[in-house]
Amino acid sequence: MTDTSPTGLRLGAIQVAGLRIQSPVFLAPMAGVTDAPYRKLCRRYGAGLTTAEMLTSDVRLWDSAKSHYRRVQADEAEPRSVQIVGNEPQQMAAAARQAEQSGAQLIDINLGCPAKKVCRRAAGSALLREPALVESILRAVVSAVSVPVTLKTRTGWCRETRNGPDIARLAEDCGIALIAVHGRTRACRFNGDAEYDTIALIKEQVGIPVIANGDIDSPQKAEQVCLHTRVDGVMIGRAAQGRPWLIGQIAARLQGKDAPAEPAETEVFQLMREHLTDLHAHYGEQRSVGIARKHMSWYLQNHADSVILRRNFNQLTNADAQRRFVTEELAGGWRIPPQAA
Repeated sequence: MTDTSPTGLRLGAIQVAGLRIQSPVFLAPMAGVTDAPYRKLCRRYGAGLTTAEMLTSDVRLWDSAKSHYRRVQADEAEPRSVQIVGNEPQQMAAAARQAEQSGAQLIDINLGCPAKKVCRRAAGSALLREPALVESILRAVVSAVSVPVTLKTRTGWCRETRNGPDIARLAEDCGIALIAVHGRTRACRFNGDAEYDTIALIKEQVGIPVIANGDIDSPQKAEQVCLHTRVDGVMIGRAAQGRPWLIGQIAARLQGKDAPAEPAETEVFQLMREHLTDLHAHYGEQRSVGIARKHMSWYLQNHADSVILRRNFNQLTNADAQRRFVTEELAGGWRIPPQAA
């Protein structure tokens, strides 16, 4: 066990309108990553909120295979959160209503995705250049549903236009219940270091809960960010890929508790096996093979024999072979498969 925070930091539950989120550590919604099996895993390790992968605001596309697997599951832990992306107010409102009818208890609006294919459609973080349109979208969505609406955004469009505080004040005025801010502009994408001064300024200027996101990869870093910004919680993204237990370690630190140590290799192996089983069950054995390669590779990336193990796993072409790999080839604590020796 590690020592508790020497600073005395004690973050508690977060009230979002009528919902109480018990842990101050959220899992960031990531397209192609935060599917139902992964969200379930991160909840187990202490995530207070896990938002489903973003859905297009065009509900006509929700019956596609990709959208089907991205939709929130009725048996998921509460509160269930769904993220929508788009640029047309009434279409966003219709998507929010449909998500609520399908079981969502929180609607999250994507104002932060920097991906070119999203920004080309004037959605995601591209909307940061159009505050008037942002206001129309926020008011339309908030008026369309009875559940709380949250916002995921960035510090601004570019370094010269960090209008995150303006957007945050606008969001609060429109009825947004919580805002999560990534400490980069759209132009930064994921390059360079995240900055937290703008997030601190946002927290000073609004009364709704604010969640800090970006480059938070350890309990110590999470604590530093919270002390600097005075936010209500943190959102963890890429750092938890292949390390879902990091969420629990960070949550403990922020709540002033003893943080769990890094899991033993045998624990990681067991976790991989459980995660793989859930992936196969969720997607079906054929579709899950490629998706499992990504997740299993993240678990293996910090192992001394990472290159060999990842190469061998990624060459497997069916679910049975993947299961044999994690139950036999890795048995006994990451034993290198004979063919790789």
